[in-house]
Amino acid sequence: MIAKRKSNKAMTSSRLVPVLLATIVISLFFWLSPASAQQKFSGTVFFDYTYYLSNNGPITTPPSNNPNFKNNFMHFRRVYFRYDNKINDNISFRLTLDGDHLKATDASNKPDDKFRPYLKHMYLQINNLIPAADIKIGMADTITFKMAEDRWGYRSVAKTLMDGYKDITGKEVDASSADIGINLTGKLVRQVRYGVMLSSGEGYTKPEKDKHKKLSSYLQLIPVPGLSLVGYIDYEKQDVGANAYTYKADMYVEFIPNLTLGAEYFIYRNDKNLLNGERYDRSGLSVFGRYNLIPEKLNLFARFDRYEPNTLADLDEISLIIAGLDWAPLHSSFKLQPNIWVYDYKDPLKKNDLIFNLTFLMSF
Repeated sequence: MIAKRKSNKAMTSSRLVPVLLATIVISLFFWLSPASAQQKFSGTVFFDYTYYLSNNGPITTPPSNNPNFKNNFMHFRRVYFRYDNKINDNISFRLTLDGDHLKATDASNKPDDKFRPYLKHMYLQINNLIPAADIKIGMADTITFKMAEDRWGYRSVAKTLMDGYKDITGKEVDASSADIGINLTGKLVRQVRYGVMLSSGEGYTKPEKDKHKKLSSYLQLIPVPGLSLVGYIDYEKQDVGANAYTYKADMYVEFIPNLTLGAEYFIYRNDKNLLNGERYDRSGLSVFGRYNLIPEKLNLFARFDRYEPNTLADLDEISLIIAGLDWAPLHSSFKLQPNIWVYDYKDPLKKNDLIFNLTFLMSF
């Protein structure tokens, strides 16, 4: 009995580490920051009520042995809490805590499904050390799909193509929204911008497991105002004789009043992905748009994705259509975003999945 109590106590203490770390860091910055520093706390919450409108697709079909199949449910998908400290025009700091349901068990090996905080960002940003450029050092946003996410604008509804690839297909591509390392973004002239990042390659949820690093870069061309063409590539050594590459091309159209259009296409090539001794690739295409009907009040959005998990396999492609409304009934800090997801499978044995979400976005 005494041993059990000690185990519970130790596990509880380990779960408090991220919160204590954040508290200590924030306290130090309050104490050390000069009076002129600009400090800000902010938060964002994504909450869904989900209802399966179909009952014969791979996701929505009730299993025969479960009469209480969860075909409608409520869940928090994300809870962000952020602290920003702008020391001066050249130095700033950001710390972000994220929240999610992490798989865990307690001391008696029972499921423990509490909503847990963990560290998403902790970085120092230095501006203008290199002319017209920003440097981030620490656990920071990656440059893989940050521009696409900003143009899509609805992370509350769905991740972007590469960010959510594994969620849709169950197959891995090497893409994380944040990682430990250093990145440099800037512009050469008004029409040419760039980004370079050297990171651990593990993402923000795992410690670095080997000596290899991931190198990422992009080049953005703006031939006319409101039109962007972006080319991206990353490289990481996987093992002896095995390398991984991501090739990505984006286009964004923003010169039509109240309308934003975007497209992104990628190929992920990993020498360790083999079928009968032959390497296969993964790829995807996303086309999206959002239109502002009433300023600060009502938007429309829609998106089409195409996923190819294995270029050597037949009938594994998945298409996804997302469409919805973005309504701020009282204030922009509280939004209702009803949206429909339609999954279409190339495999003729798989029926479509049709899912409705009522998404609540709350921010301060």
